[in-house]
Amino acid sequence: MRHGKKIAKLGRNSSHRKAMLANMVTSLFENEVIRTTDVRAKELRRTADNMITFAKKNDLHARRQVLRSIANKKVVAKLFDELADRYKGRSGGYTRIIKVGTRRGDGALMSIIELVDRPGADAAEEETTPVKATEEEVVADDAAEEQEKEKD
Repeated sequence: MRHGKKIAKLGRNSSHRKAMLANMVTSLFENEVIRTTDVRAKELRRTADNMITFAKKNDLHARRQVLRSIANKKVVAKLFDELADRYKGRSGGYTRIIKVGTRRGDGALMSIIELVDRPGADAAEEETTPVKATEEEVVADDAAEEQEKEKD
């Protein structure tokens, strides 16, 4: 019976699934944002939150627990030095999942998973957020277009 087994299999055997999640969590901590399928992002969130919680303990046992999954020592150093300090006042919810639509090839639901409170994220969001033009700007643009047409 499958009672109480909440982990998603992701269409892989256990060793492949563990390796994939280890690679994804390494990429997430290295880049602080990645794009993946919705189901993978949800499983990755569980793993990443556990790793950050280990890093906040900042002892040898926690570092060894993290090194079981993350082989890249630079990423582990970043996790324990930068990310643990960033999230020391937060007791969970270190990641955010944003749904971005479907993948073109197979229609899989895609998501962006990112670390919350990452520096530079607000500037990037401001650049991509469209600003609605005011009525005065629209009227001024229309007048400028009419003047150009009259010149021709």
